[in-house]
Amino acid sequence: GLKTQDSGLKTQDWTDHAFSEKFADPEHPEYALEELSPRLFSFNSPFGACKTCHGLGNLLEFDEALVIPDDSKTLAEGAVQAWAKNGPVRAWFNRKLRKFCKNTGASFSQPVKEFTAAQRKVLLYGEEGSSKPKRATSRRSRASQHFEGVIPNITSWWESTDNPSVKEWLNGFMSQRACQDCHGDRLRIEALHVQIESTHKADIAKAHSATVIGRPRSDGTMLNIAELGRLNINDAEAFIEGLVLSKEQERIAEPIIREVGNRLRFLTSVGLEYLSLDRKTATLSGGEAQRIRLASQVGSGLVGACYVLDEPTIGLHQRDNDRLIRTLRHLTDIGNTVIVVEHDEDMIRAADHVLDIGPGPGVHGGEVVAQGTVAQVCKVKASITGDYLAGRREIETPKTRRTLSEKEAVVIKGARANNLKNIDVTIPLGGFICVTGVSGSGKSTLVNDILLQATRKHLLGTKVVPGAHSRINGLHRIDRVIEVDQSPIGRTPRSNPATYTGFFDDVRKIFTQTKESKIRGYKPGRFSFNVPAKNGGGRCEACQGQGLKKIEMHFLPDVYVECEVCEGKRYNRETLEVTYRGKNIADVLGMTIEEACGFFENHPKIVRFVRCLHDVGLDYITLGQPSTQLSGGEAQRVKLATELGKGVRHDGTGTGERTLYILDEPTTGLHFEDIRKLIGVLNRLADAGNTLVVIEHNLDVIKCADWVIDLGPEGGDAGGTLIASGTPEQVAKVKTSYTGQYLKGMVGRGG
Repeated sequence: GLKTQDSGLKTQDWTDHAFSEKFADPEHPEYALEELSPRLFSFNSPFGACKTCHGLGNLLEFDEALVIPDDSKTLAEGAVQAWAKNGPVRAWFNRKLRKFCKNTGASFSQPVKEFTAAQRKVLLYGEEGSSKPKRATSRRSRASQHFEGVIPNITSWWESTDNPSVKEWLNGFMSQRACQDCHGDRLRIEALHVQIESTHKADIAKAHSATVIGRPRSDGTMLNIAELGRLNINDAEAFIEGLVLSKEQERIAEPIIREVGNRLRFLTSVGLEYLSLDRKTATLSGGEAQRIRLASQVGSGLVGACYVLDEPTIGLHQRDNDRLIRTLRHLTDIGNTVIVVEHDEDMIRAADHVLDIGPGPGVHGGEVVAQGTVAQVCKVKASITGDYLAGRREIETPKTRRTLSEKEAVVIKGARANNLKNIDVTIPLGGFICVTGVSGSGKSTLVNDILLQATRKHLLGTKVVPGAHSRINGLHRIDRVIEVDQSPIGRTPRSNPATYTGFFDDVRKIFTQTKESKIRGYKPGRFSFNVPAKNGGGRCEACQGQGLKKIEMHFLPDVYVECEVCEGKRYNRETLEVTYRGKNIADVLGMTIEEACGFFENHPKIVRFVRCLHDVGLDYITLGQPSTQLSGGEAQRVKLATELGKGVRHDGTGTGERTLYILDEPTTGLHFEDIRKLIGVLNRLADAGNTLVVIEHNLDVIKCADWVIDLGPEGGDAGGTLIASGTPEQVAKVKTSYTGQYLKGMVGRGG
């Protein structure tokens, strides 16, 4: 303050002290917490979510590498890909680029990689002092300003446009980036500074957050909620069990800690200990999601309930089957009933009562062929399942294998995405390759995230960034890449096996060649259920050629009912009057594959595709069966049949294209007999000189492969290394390989 003394002024120093009624930082009182509540630690709550990314943890931003994908090009050649949507757009933006060259001294015909760092910065982000154009300003007024930079321009363009095609175009140059405020932790900074202490040292390489300021210790014993969420199940369980609490805190937290510990142990019991707690549900396989739901039910402790599971062993290694079976057995022991739809031999043998439906698929099935104990089912000669369980039928181990060379191969160097440990993997070409390993060992990361995406980028120029790796050698040896997954072949009833494989065009041409069709002047479009009547089509306009009508139900799923006009036939009366060999177009679509093989025997292209569908075991489906009624396994086999048909010329010889096929657990949902047929189809594709890379746990498929790549030894952080590589016989000799241990008995006995 100021103090008067003898007509003079004297200053007196003092120190300010900040006081707060809240939990405030003395040095930064703007950061303050009210009383702690659960909503503070939820990124789904506006109270706890990061204000910048709204709890998402990342932001969608324009990526420099996508905006200028090839910096060896000049500006004149269209190096700025985002400004080259079409001719007029490119011409407009070229004027801006010439202004950039004039202002910075760069050359319009100079490769971008030769620009100085300062020139490149101005090109991407604009000149210092240039004002960001407002949304309402016109393009003409923008031209009179300083060069604003490519990224500010397209950001403004993306925010202001309502044109869907422009949005879609610009979206291709954007990528996910971690939020700069929460660094991907999704919560506000105040919540991230609340930490708990444990005697267990967690894996700080995975858990450490850069958001925390002034942490007392950084040895993994003090974590916030986001760091705890990044731990895998085993690490999180150990951290929770070692919590350091006062006696009062222990008394309060005891039931919570017990419940959390139990739930983590349940997840371990179903083979999911490799998952991290913050794993996004969209990245889980169907089997993993089902086992998480199962773990929650085990934890509920219900008695007298009936649990129905549909193939819970999907994505599970043979080693982990026993743990899952023990979990299901525990549910029955405490007084529940467990009904499992399953094809896995271990699961079938563990059952108390087996119900075998058959004898065949589709129209050939629907009967109870056998039921009782496993021993009783094995005695029923009419049961195909019983034949395989009793050993009367089996999938034989091949006596000879294709000779593959590691010199003619695709070599992935330095694969380090997710849990991969900077490994080098050689994938020989021209054969049937199986990638194996326990759940979470890194198979999908290696094949789907790195190999598939890098090959697509090389061949098709896609913008999806592959998983982290140093380089891939040998991609020039591949002409096509096809992912044969279990996604639907179509999203609406309009799509069916005949349209997907492509032979329906030939079927329509056959009908146009009939006498009646020529008299009436019908064209192929007349027999398409997608062409409106006003355009010469012959579809039923009441249902628009779908055969079904959609009834929208408020608060309930939509319901499809048969069209009362065409009675589900899709076509109008006049079109159905045209017949070929006594069948109209609706009758043909209603044929099974089995019937179609004989009906179209004089039409080589049609019969080629129909026989391929027969070879993959789809005799029972109809040509016009809506894609919405096909299971994932059936959709995958339709895709395989299509590839089989395409891989052959009209004279029966191969096309000569070197195709890489990627399949992720193709045996999902398949019976022993279906697996035998599938292996035959895969071998036909390999015999044509193609390469098949198959992620698989099924030992019958693995033993039939030419080459096995085994990852492990465990899942999650304990996996990601190359354990073994070679023929099944060579892998079976590797003692550290779990897959090898199970293969030993199968390849050793020769069948």
